[in-house]
Amino acid sequence: MTNDLIAKAAIDRRMAEIIIPVIEDMGFELVRVRLMGGKSHILQIMAERPEGGIEVDDCAQISTAVSAVLDVEDPITEAYTLEVSSPGIDRPLTRLKDFEAFEGYEAKIETADLIDGRKRFKGMLAGVEGSEVLINVEEGTIGLEFDWLADAKLVLTDELIKEMLRQRKAAGTLNEDEFDDIETETGSEED
Repeated sequence: MTNDLIAKAAIDRRMAEIIIPVIEDMGFELVRVRLMGGKSHILQIMAERPEGGIEVDDCAQISTAVSAVLDVEDPITEAYTLEVSSPGIDRPLTRLKDFEAFEGYEAKIETADLIDGRKRFKGMLAGVEGSEVLINVEEGTIGLEFDWLADAKLVLTDELIKEMLRQRKAAGTLNEDEFDDIETETGSEED
């Protein structure tokens, strides 16, 4: 059973059933899948490695593999564009483990139903306790059952950006020399 935060609509859940085995075989995890309508349909897939992170080449490989499977399964009747991307810095939080991994960072959480008269909660993530997501709001720390959540995402903050850059550097995916060249060029006008 696919979690609603990963795949909301019935068509998204059907997509997830097809996509998950393909990307897991490649060593990735599905973060979210959405079929978005409008003038043209877009099938958006967010994926990452189990330890976090994904590169452009990885996205291209996932796109090729998923396209091949979707051509065979043919679950979408309309023409659509396939987009494979990383979850991004202000990423959606779609799995219980996401709330644990990003403890200490600011998030916006929305519940499907009113909880104590409200649906929207913004605050610092305080981890997970059983099946509850803990969040520090003005009133104190509250626990929200994971199943109650309709939407959740990190808030883009300076601390979050610094941490993502630190992780990329540690993983060897951030080449600081590229940034050094930029700094040198802009600073060289004084010479």
